Amino acid sequence: MTFTRITPVITAGVTMLVVFFSILYLSGTIKSQSLTIGMAAIGRIPTAPPIEKFLIPEGKFGRHRMARMEPKYITIHSTQNYSATADAYAHARALANGALKSRSNSLGYLTWHFSVDEKSIYQSLPVIERGEHADYNGPGNRNSIGIEMCENSGNSRELTIERTAELAAWLMTRYNIPISNVVPHQHWKRIRPGDQRNLGHKNCPHFLMDNGKPGPKWQAFLEQIESKL
Repeated sequence: MTFTRITPVITAGVTMLVVFFSILYLSGTIKSQSLTIGMAAIGRIPTAPPIEKFLIPEGKFGRHRMARMEPKYITIHSTQNYSATADAYAHARALANGALKSRSNSLGYLTWHFSVDEKSIYQSLPVIERGEHADYNGPGNRNSIGIEMCENSGNSRELTIERTAELAAWLMTRYNIPISNVVPHQHWKRIRPGDQRNLGHKNCPHFLMDNGKPGPKWQAFLEQIESKL
């Protein structure tokens, strides 16, 4: 067998190992040091934005009841929190401390997977664990990774969108999620449990919507993600 015939086989094997190590990391099975060592051992470090883990403690607050999830979608949000201190770290800390309570969902807390600002990404939930960020008991919570883009004053919206696009592209690759399944929070109809009130579709992320719906701005964002693939 010639070298040129062996090369595709080696490349395919390396790609499978990259995906394997990355899934273990995002699911919380291994730590970042192990991910780096594992990737180095096979001669390849994945192209990915740096991610800081600040997980909600197991069994407490928004993880007092944990449900496994198979990620099929990525849901993009914006915080609409304009305080100068409301960056990605602040939101991750609030989640970890149980500060973001909700009287509307069955969990009693808001939770999501990643918070993003112009300079950082914080992970609050394992990617294979359900969050409470989209549509109560609907598929947006049951099967989607929630990403919140920060809007604190002084934070660059352009750089935050760029970092979010990088993260979304990476997650798509790791979990085989098509671009058609990268959706805004607006995508999900919100039926509130208890009174079953239809709250409709939220204008979120508002700065990527056109008249409250996906349009040219959202399409441009999807193209930005695709350019990373």
